[in-house]
Amino acid sequence: MLNWISIKNLALVEEADIEFGPGFNVITGETGAGKSVLIGTISMLLGERADKNVIRTGASRCEISAGITLRKDIAKRIFQILDDAGLPFTPENPQLQLRRVITATSTRNFINDSSASLQTLKAVGDCLIDVHGPNEHQSLLRQAAQLEVLDSYAHLEKSLNGCSEICAKIKAVREKKEKLASSLPSPAEAGHLRMMISDIEKVSPAPAEDQELSARFTLAANSKNVIETASRTINTLNEAETSVSQMMGAVYRDLQQLEKMDPERVSPLLEKCDRISETVRELASGIESYTGNIELDEKEFHELEERLSSIQSLKRRYGPSLDDVFSALSEAKERLMEFENSEDIRKRLDAEEKELETELKILCAKLSEARKKAAEKFRKELCAELKKLGFLKSDFSVDFIQTEPGTKGWDKIDFLFSANPGEAIQPLRNIASSGEISRVMLALKTVLAESDSVPVLIFDEIDMNIGGETAVTVGEELKKLSRTHQLLCISHLAQVASKAETHLTVEKYVKNGRTSTKISFISGEKRLKEISRMLGGGKGALVHAKELMKQS
Repeated sequence: MLNWISIKNLALVEEADIEFGPGFNVITGETGAGKSVLIGTISMLLGERADKNVIRTGASRCEISAGITLRKDIAKRIFQILDDAGLPFTPENPQLQLRRVITATSTRNFINDSSASLQTLKAVGDCLIDVHGPNEHQSLLRQAAQLEVLDSYAHLEKSLNGCSEICAKIKAVREKKEKLASSLPSPAEAGHLRMMISDIEKVSPAPAEDQELSARFTLAANSKNVIETASRTINTLNEAETSVSQMMGAVYRDLQQLEKMDPERVSPLLEKCDRISETVRELASGIESYTGNIELDEKEFHELEERLSSIQSLKRRYGPSLDDVFSALSEAKERLMEFENSEDIRKRLDAEEKELETELKILCAKLSEARKKAAEKFRKELCAELKKLGFLKSDFSVDFIQTEPGTKGWDKIDFLFSANPGEAIQPLRNIASSGEISRVMLALKTVLAESDSVPVLIFDEIDMNIGGETAVTVGEELKKLSRTHQLLCISHLAQVASKAETHLTVEKYVKNGRTSTKISFISGEKRLKEISRMLGGGKGALVHAKELMKQS
């Protein structure tokens, strides 16, 4: 719901704060008083380009703003738009404020005090308000919007969801095909992969084998020095006249003599000496065993050297580490398998894509059939509504054009209209008369009242070139439409204005040599007086005005 509009220094309006009510709001006033200022303000807030000429003479800037309360479904759509634009918005808080500041050199746009692009402002506006009249901001003139309302009218959400789901699956399959084609190895690369796999598997290294072989090779290459050093150590421990074993034997014998004299205190020392002697013998034996494993004959040494060289070669080509070699082998096998199985994978994806496309075409055909059936029912209801609004011999139809299957099916539609017999039926957007387009839109909105998602409708000059019973009918239809939408209507007819729940007047006045426009809420006697003025004034008009007010 549009709650309020604030205007500062726009055209003839110096400052105005206007509050709107739910349901049917009417705006009246003398011709030339500036009623179109309100429509212009709203259109600019909905993303229409602003001209610096709208700034009031003598002012440096113009500022317009509006406050809107959102329905839950609209709040979710607004959240998506603002989220895509990187603007903050909480769907749980249904309040939205639009603001534009216009100067001679720039225009700034704001949504809830956050700077916004004109494109974002327009996208938000498309969800909130339809303006029907000379200043077009009419969603139903767009073919995409016409298709949406027809689908909503026919309750085809389930079929549309089905189309979207199948299209998503088709997209996923096509992405897999593209990825397969772009990542697939070439025949030359496949040959290189086979050679890599053969090289690595021919050597077939074990994990950490390079480290083990490197350590063995270092020892083997220095085996002479190692054995000589080990021999000297064994000699020192066991074989020399002054070996550790000989010295420990002498110590042991001396301790035995001491034990005879002081057995209690020397006996533990004798045991410790015995353990040391045993440790020396074990150490000598271990060194002998160690040197026995070091000695390699020439053949064994050559084999070790070749094995280590082969592994080092793999590391240089596919490493640098042996773990990298194993990773390269695994990746090469995987890539080669993709290459060898690619034709089978591609055929499977082609078959899956074809099956989904067939499924989509079947669903599109059913959806199109349901739309055409609904379009005929819609046409009859609309023609009946148009007759009420003075189009006694008008014609309306929905033109269907088949296009490529997609998320919305394969239909492209166009609402066609002819106001009079003999006139060529043509797209709705080509209607030149603002009065005609407003009444056609009223008829459309009335028929679509339950399925149209745009919550606020504005009708400008809807009663142009009508009168009598048609004017009464227009007023009644607007009243009926206001049960499901908030309406703002600029009217010249008392029969229409009297049906409104909220009545605003626009007046032009001169103060201190400056012309200004004032917008006021009226009720009671003031409203009765305005309705009477619209009927021509005088006693008879006043009586008629009272009758109209009673009927409302």
